[in-house]
Amino acid sequence: MSLLSPPTLAVGGRLRGLGAAQPDSVLSGEVLGSRVGRSAEWIETRTGIRELRALAAGESLLDLATQAAADAVRDAGPSTARIDLVIAATCSNRDGQVPLAPELGRVFAPDAATLDLNAACSGFCYSVAAADALIRSGSARRVLVVAAEHMTGLVDPSDLGTSIIFGDGAGAAVLDAAGDGDVHIGPVAWGSDGSQAELIAIPEHCQSLTMAGQQVFRWAVDEVRHVATQACANAGVTPAEIDVFVPHQANARIVDALTTQLGLEHATIARDITISGNTSAASIPIALTKLLRDGSAKPGQLALLVGFGAGLTYAAQVVRLP
Repeated sequence: MSLLSPPTLAVGGRLRGLGAAQPDSVLSGEVLGSRVGRSAEWIETRTGIRELRALAAGESLLDLATQAAADAVRDAGPSTARIDLVIAATCSNRDGQVPLAPELGRVFAPDAATLDLNAACSGFCYSVAAADALIRSGSARRVLVVAAEHMTGLVDPSDLGTSIIFGDGAGAAVLDAAGDGDVHIGPVAWGSDGSQAELIAIPEHCQSLTMAGQQVFRWAVDEVRHVATQACANAGVTPAEIDVFVPHQANARIVDALTTQLGLEHATIARDITISGNTSAASIPIALTKLLRDGSAKPGQLALLVGFGAGLTYAAQVVRLP
């Protein structure tokens, strides 16, 4: 058969299972505020954060990622298709030079292809889009996506702009081919603006993450709604048809602003930022897993996922919940 005449492509992917894991160690607003001379009330008013979670000494990013992956695999249930691709989304893997995905593959799929992907806070959306495309092309059948971040390892505890915001966590998803012929993952809307990369970065002279909070806030509020609107259009739905809205948990005020701008007040809104902080790529799968587990979101509903952050990168897609 000629390569110019490929066989009929497989149907697209679907979310089969979700999972999450977070450290046991909790940093309260009082503890966070004591480091930078602010009160817990001051932090919550400006960020929406009451507490966040952080890896303790002796705990690793791989431990957290493995827990989330195992949770998602359990949730997906038995399948005749074994995992043949593992994608790890992370921007904070400082535990060594070994990529995270092969370590996860060793546990869950020893002979699978593996890929580490760094799109910062957009990493989960980028990974879901890649997994869906590879399933659709026939290059993969069952994909494990794990978004795991050790963000507290990147920040200076005395830096007001980052230390009160970023937390640690991992979220995961199992995707496989949709057997019903329906589209379960809408076409991704994504892009980047490298001209503003310095707004969230680790400068050459510094070992810690820096962030221009006000500029990032304005960028997110002004620009991110456009990619969310495009994702709905790509999927052939209107915002009124969205049941669940899961934006990156960057800041409660950003979540509220995007909800209003998109007219999504009727939807179930993820606000895990309050108790988890900003966990970068992990924030969307953690929040989505919690909404499904506590019954706030229901299987079969339409969810709008929107990631945005360092790079500056952004991505959004509409998915049907497993």
